[in-house]
Amino acid sequence: MSAPTPVGAPTATAARVHVQEAGEQGPLLLCLHGIGSSSAAFADQLAELSAYVRVVAWDAPGYAASADPDEPLDLDGFADAAAEVIRARAADAHVLGVSWGGVIALRLAARHPDLVRSLIVADSSPGSGTDEAKAAAMRARADELATLGPRAFAESRGPRLVSPGAPGELVRRVVDTMASSVRLPGYGYAAESMASADLRAELPGIAAPTLVICGEHDTVTGIEAGQAIAGAIHRTAYVIVKDAGHLANQEQPRAFDAWVLSHLRITDRIPEHIARSATEQPSYV
Repeated sequence: MSAPTPVGAPTATAARVHVQEAGEQGPLLLCLHGIGSSSAAFADQLAELSAYVRVVAWDAPGYAASADPDEPLDLDGFADAAAEVIRARAADAHVLGVSWGGVIALRLAARHPDLVRSLIVADSSPGSGTDEAKAAAMRARADELATLGPRAFAESRGPRLVSPGAPGELVRRVVDTMASSVRLPGYGYAAESMASADLRAELPGIAAPTLVICGEHDTVTGIEAGQAIAGAIHRTAYVIVKDAGHLANQEQPRAFDAWVLSHLRITDRIPEHIARSATEQPSYV
């Protein structure tokens, strides 16, 4: 994998955030992982999409190879950290967020609209703060991680992130990624950022064209949560990926990447041939 030449000097925060980069041409695509994951979740996207765009997948602050934050981060703090990663490399970026990463991407688009060319929000929601029970369960996760430790925590949570028909190798990969990525205090900051988030009021103000994707068998955030996002943003397309659970980008990467490529072709100056694997294309209203 080859890294693009940075535009400008990285800020201190951006320099402390570990990323995987691939691709040397086209616009920037920043990939933001879910609350129990890392840049490793985007291995398929780094391999496939980097033929057409510059792909950057981060380890969020306090995750995997990234440094722990110097102070607690809320959702704005994570969004600002993502903004600094973009500014260190380009004038703006397409932003792909999965689950918690999708919530960060939505706040990034609302808070720094000049940095976001478009959004791809996958298996996400307007935040756990939309429901008291969901918020309480999210806040309890930090204690669960502290009690169980990363490996047992991952083994208890990882299998539910894919569909019942997912191959065992994928389940093991998801569990291993979670076990090697999550730790305190970063995971606790992330859980609190989700528990406090209710983006419903700000979604209508997001101007970036947005592709919302949801796995057919996602029981974590679910189809209804994706519909709530798509229905609130003015320029959206909504896609369900068949035979996929909450991690559609990992479970059905060919279908997922085809939709992303179609979205990028529509929203940016990317050659027609990049959509070669897509049988349909989203329509934005």
